[in-house]
Amino acid sequence: MQLSPQQNELYTSVSINPPSASEMTVCYGFVCRRRAILDFSAADRKTLAQILASGKANAVAERAAIQKAVVWFDKRMGPEIGTSTRVARADIRNRADANNYDCWDSTRNVSSLLLVLQEWGLFKHHTVGNPRYRGNLFTMQLPHNTAVIVEKESRIEWSVDMWTTKYLQPPDVMLVEQWLKED
Repeated sequence: MQLSPQQNELYTSVSINPPSASEMTVCYGFVCRRRAILDFSAADRKTLAQILASGKANAVAERAAIQKAVVWFDKRMGPEIGTSTRVARADIRNRADANNYDCWDSTRNVSSLLLVLQEWGLFKHHTVGNPRYRGNLFTMQLPHNTAVIVEKESRIEWSVDMWTTKYLQPPDVMLVEQWLKED
């Protein structure tokens, strides 16, 4: 799997292997302190292919299918690793790190899932972009990061942010330009 330097940094910074066509490391517990391996079964691959097939018509439909794939990931891993009670915008103030993803975990997990789907050839209208970062303490904007997809035709970047939503809610998908201005 070909990774950009920024994508590769998601994995080397916490000493985990990048995803492959058959598995990915799932990070949780804040900054990947806890880890599990998601081995994609034939049934997982079939389900994800069906989900992404629903988005073949155009880029808007594909982004909606990507949201469904992230919900699938949440449902698949929640009971296994204990994140089925996860909350939106989890950080150390929640005191439940074992049951949550911080924004670093969610960026890594969503980026990994997207890279696997791309490797399987399931994207027609997007590619996986580099994760993006925002934060400006002078304007009271807290640090945050997100996974990114890039629309092939327009080259417009879209954030895919599951940190801002709770368990089984679709991730926020918005223009990166807009995401950079959010609080």
